[in-house]
Amino acid sequence: MRPRLALMLAVVTLFLAVSPLLAAEPTVLRVVTVQAADPGAYAKEIERGRAIMKRLGSPAQIRVWRARYAGDQAGAIVVSVEYPNLAAVAADDAKLGADAEFQSWLQGLDKVRKVVSDSLYTEVE
Repeated sequence: MRPRLALMLAVVTLFLAVSPLLAAEPTVLRVVTVQAADPGAYAKEIERGRAIMKRLGSPAQIRVWRARYAGDQAGAIVVSVEYPNLAAVAADDAKLGADAEFQSWLQGLDKVRKVVSDSLYTEVE
């Protein structure tokens, strides 16, 4: 019985020692506001980018929004890109920056939209 108790005590001690290291980092949200003459065409282009990112194993969750009640920004297109943490943003940025297909897609995206703002937010915990 004592060996089991010692093993359980060791596991609990290890868990308590490691748990602060496993604490969740805040979620990161990138928000890109764009002007697009044809929002439907822009959304299709975002789908192409999503497929490339999926192929590369990106953890990003991408959504496209249209502002409705936003004052002078009404009608603007907003793309949200959510990452689990800042480390994932950095790793994804390096991976996407090194991929020729993604870079080609990104350059082509400039033909269907103009970036108005590009911001990075971390979740308040």
